[in-house]
Amino acid sequence: MKTVSKTVLALSVATLAGMAQAGEISQTFVPTTVSTENAQSGAKGFIEDQHLTGSTRNWYANELARRDTRFSYRKGGDTPTPTPRRINWVEGSILNYTSGFTQGTVGFATELAVYNAVALDRDRKDMAGGSNRTLTENDGDAVGQWSKLGLGNIKARVSNTTLTAGRQSVNTPVIAYIGNRALPSSFQGFSLKSDELNNLSFQAGSFDRVSPRSEQSLSKFRSEYASIRAFADRIDMVGMDYKPSEALTTSFYASNVEDFWKQYYFAFTHDIGNTDTLALSSNLNYYKTKDSGQRKLGPIDNDTYSLSFTATHKAHSFVLAYQEVDGDEYFDYAHETNAIFLANSLLSDFNGPNEKSLQLGYILNMAEYGVPGLKFNIYQARGWGIDGTHYKGTAYDVKNMNGEHHYEYGVGTSYTMQSGPLKASTVRATYTTHRASEFQADGNLNELRIVTTIPFNIL
Repeated sequence: MKTVSKTVLALSVATLAGMAQAGEISQTFVPTTVSTENAQSGAKGFIEDQHLTGSTRNWYANELARRDTRFSYRKGGDTPTPTPRRINWVEGSILNYTSGFTQGTVGFATELAVYNAVALDRDRKDMAGGSNRTLTENDGDAVGQWSKLGLGNIKARVSNTTLTAGRQSVNTPVIAYIGNRALPSSFQGFSLKSDELNNLSFQAGSFDRVSPRSEQSLSKFRSEYASIRAFADRIDMVGMDYKPSEALTTSFYASNVEDFWKQYYFAFTHDIGNTDTLALSSNLNYYKTKDSGQRKLGPIDNDTYSLSFTATHKAHSFVLAYQEVDGDEYFDYAHETNAIFLANSLLSDFNGPNEKSLQLGYILNMAEYGVPGLKFNIYQARGWGIDGTHYKGTAYDVKNMNGEHHYEYGVGTSYTMQSGPLKASTVRATYTTHRASEFQADGNLNELRIVTTIPFNIL
């Protein structure tokens, strides 16, 4: 760590020590023992415990490019035409069937989910290419309606350990589905999750394809930030989550994106205090990324971490987060995944080479004022010191980045229905502004996003 990193860490330790006496969350060490619960012994049967559920999401985004940033669309033929605005409006629906586990020492179950998308705005100029927001034809016209198998797997369970084979949803720090569009991504492969111990769980997996958010077919894995076309045939991962006390959770994961990189992740979250007086949550996330195999993306040697604090008093929460990249390339992760468990991953990821960033945020929970389910938030984040001039490879377009900087601020609100036929339905609205120096990659834009999600039960 650099000097500033050590300073931030020292401040975090001092803050925790100063508030320890106010803690009401148990800090008592919990020994690791064999779990007294056996999930498979409580299996109700394949048909007896089946469920048919679903959800529909109305996803609208309106982006306005500012300064020299522009989108483009094909006005006629193959000629790209610049436009300052991009609008995407899609209705995504999911119909999900899950069976129960059969009874016996080994239980079997299955999960099937059909994804469907309808483009509500099909104007070629509005979509400006669609990107990963609206599925388009090669000429830029929207695919009006399309469907695919989003999930399709078979599960086998012994005691508290489950093996899943097929297309599935995965959420770990090194491979995670991303659900910030009308439909989420998913992965094809095998995974194992074991909860045989009371406070220590294990996960492992191997995946050879990703089902993207706005595509019908499966794809090989590729980098989120590389400027060259390179594909990985597989992502392997293993990890554990350990909770030694009610107040402390730690995680360690390792992954290998074949012929790209090996990545290691460590995190801890610690909570003290009581929200009626003052509660503090501290969170550290750290990634080590190193090139491996055929090194299709060239040399990679990257250490990235974030350290965040959230102080809460009744309805009010204040967030302070510092993030740093120590490496001459981006902190990178696989495309169509959300494997960036860092505090300052916002509209921008704040993950440029050697970048440092700071976020200040505020959250208001209106439940304290008699309106449960309603929340407001505001934040500002700034990134500076982006420097790729010492980069030795060719996969990342960073060599012109020399002292680049950018900032982002956003305001948002969300409401979750608490009762009635629309219980658990949510409406979220966010407005975000991002401004950048000449060679910072995210550009200059304003974005309004409105997302409504309605879950439903059929069986």
